[in-house]
Formats: sequence, C-alpha cells, structure tokens
Amino acid sequence: MNIEQAVSAAVAGLQLGNTFTFDDLLRSVQDQRHRRLRVIELADLDMHDGLCALWLATDTDDLVLHARTDSTLHRQQFVLHEFAHMILGHCDGEDCPAVDMLLPNIPPRTRGRLLRRQDLDSETEIAAESLADQLAAGIRGSVFAESAFSEIFG
Repeated sequence: MNIEQAVSAAVAGLQLGNTFTFDDLLRSVQDQRHRRLRVIELADLDMHDGLCALWLATDTDDLVLHARTDSTLHRQQFVLHEFAHMILGHCDGEDCPAVDMLLPNIPPRTRGRLLRRQDLDSETEIAAESLADQLAAGIRGSVFAESAFSEIFG
C-alpha cells in the first residue's frame, strides 16, 4: 500500500466524515486505541534542538508531549503529527524501541538528540505528516462550517 492509500484508509477508519473538531478526533483516537490520550505542553522541551513533540506510551495512556509555541497552528501540527503516528500504527507492538523507559536516566540534551526525528524523508514520517495535514484540514473545515463564512461569502 502506498502512502496516499494508507493515509486515505486511516482517515476513513476514523469515521469522522470530512469535518470534525479536535475533541472529536481525540475521542476517535482514544476509542480506536482503547487508551486514554493526553496532550501535555512541556515548557522545557526546546524546539531549537529539533524536538517539537513526542509520543510516549505508558501501560494505560498515550501521552503527546509538545514544546511551547505562540503559534496555535504550529502547536496543532506537532500534536496532529504524533496522533498520525498512532493512527497509522507506527510503533505498535514490538516495532518500536523501548526508549521511554530510559528517559529518566538520560540527560535532557542527550534525550533530545536521541529522540528527535532523524530521517524526515522516511516513509513513516512522510505518511504521518501527510495524515496530520489531512486532519488539520478536517478541523479547519469544522471551524468554517460553524462560522457564517459560507453564508456571507458562499
């Protein structure tokens, strides 16, 4: 299956339609994964080191930790990218290294180097970014649908 097909199948699997809110998406991902999903801003996470967000899985929860930014759109893209990895099944099962257990023992600077996305051109990163873009479009669509924009300019 190519990336475009995988992304289309993932969007269809969410069963949210063409437009949805962020909260609708969050609930859908939680339902799909049968786990609580929490999004947490970490003031100490430094985007300048190349780490904007990361997904950690505990025994019961999925955590998306993201860097602070003044841009709502930028923050949304970090978070949606990590959601996309979950939706696409990246790191499900034994395919993902168990780095999470080591985090408390690794100095923050080393941790950033270790966990930052090293290969932005990999199929998994391209697929996650493509799905994140589609998710963002669905969320934007719900904002336009709730506004008078289409009544005034349509």
